[in-house]
Amino acid sequence: MAKGMILAAGQGTRVRPLTKDLPKPMVPILGKPVMEYLIEHLARHGVTDIIINVAYHHRRIEEYFGDGRRWGVNIGYAFEGVYDNGEILPKPKGSAGGMKAIQDFSGFFDETTLVLCGDAIVDLDIGAALAEHRRKGALASVVALEVPRDQVQNYGIVVADDDGRVRSFQEKPTPDEAKSQLASTGIYIFEPEVLDLVPSGKPFDIGGELFPLLIEKDLPFYAQGHSFNWIDIGRVTDYWSVLQRVLRGEAGAFPMPGREVKPGVWVGVNTSIAWESCKIVGPVYIGSSVRVEPGCSIIGPAWIGHGSHLRRDSKAIRSVLFEYTRLGEAMEFSEMIVSPRYCVDRLGQTFFAGDDRNELRWGDARAERRHFQREVLVAGKRQKGDNRAIDRQSA
Repeated sequence: MAKGMILAAGQGTRVRPLTKDLPKPMVPILGKPVMEYLIEHLARHGVTDIIINVAYHHRRIEEYFGDGRRWGVNIGYAFEGVYDNGEILPKPKGSAGGMKAIQDFSGFFDETTLVLCGDAIVDLDIGAALAEHRRKGALASVVALEVPRDQVQNYGIVVADDDGRVRSFQEKPTPDEAKSQLASTGIYIFEPEVLDLVPSGKPFDIGGELFPLLIEKDLPFYAQGHSFNWIDIGRVTDYWSVLQRVLRGEAGAFPMPGREVKPGVWVGVNTSIAWESCKIVGPVYIGSSVRVEPGCSIIGPAWIGHGSHLRRDSKAIRSVLFEYTRLGEAMEFSEMIVSPRYCVDRLGQTFFAGDDRNELRWGDARAERRHFQREVLVAGKRQKGDNRAIDRQSA
């Protein structure tokens, strides 16, 4: 049918701190890495030979997905980096340059190839996209979605004629400058001959260099418009919005894990929840080994990662708790992403546990209490030297 290429070598700097310790394709959505949804979707459509280019925290991807047999696919990896003085240094080759290096090395791209970014979830009808690509005799195709005019500045905009042939691109134009409202989704279909245009041994980008070359040479390069869900995590603020949409069921079918114990509330195994005195309003998922003490409130859409601990009278409102996160007693976290070491509000502002300027108290649910008391402090107590107050008010 086709082969698959997943671009996963970037550092995800725009979604820090979520990507401080893991690559962007491994950021979880409903407890699963973003890229796992992509691989499952490719497998459903018969795309079973997949290559993934990796660089930043590459082992996190390789160790999780392995050879792909769990998903019924064959996965290979192309590492873009070097091992130097005891450290692994990422050296991405560019989206097209990475593909060229793979082609020079093994000739993997010997048939039509579907290229996707590893940091987005899509439910594109792959069969229909491939059929249109072949029907038009395209050498390259870009899948695009129409976006509202007031949002064009967030995307690369595709300008095509009435037949869909691509004539130009605009990178994040203003609404007044935009010649189109078709946004590139980062989904491409290439014939092997496309890589003949890419120079060997140097960084080369698909959007910035390969596409202009296709247009300059007037090769058969087409834009496709399909109706499908495209969930892109471009910035950390997008991540919160995406999770809210997914939990509300507004982004396609995402099956919830666990058991639905009452309408809109799913629970994993081995949980301890004070149901009688807690207020839990769905949609909510509470993961395995979570402890929810009396008086707590969880107001959805909310996701409570496994091993987390909500202390008495704490509140998680339209928030996401990564695994092993402990909320301090009577603390309220509203519209936030919370991990054991940091939390991010919906506007992208980051707070770190132990920062004296922050009055919220939270931390790692695995920490012993005597250590935990020193990690999350009430604002101003350290300067006053009041260790007794710190111990009384610790999370």
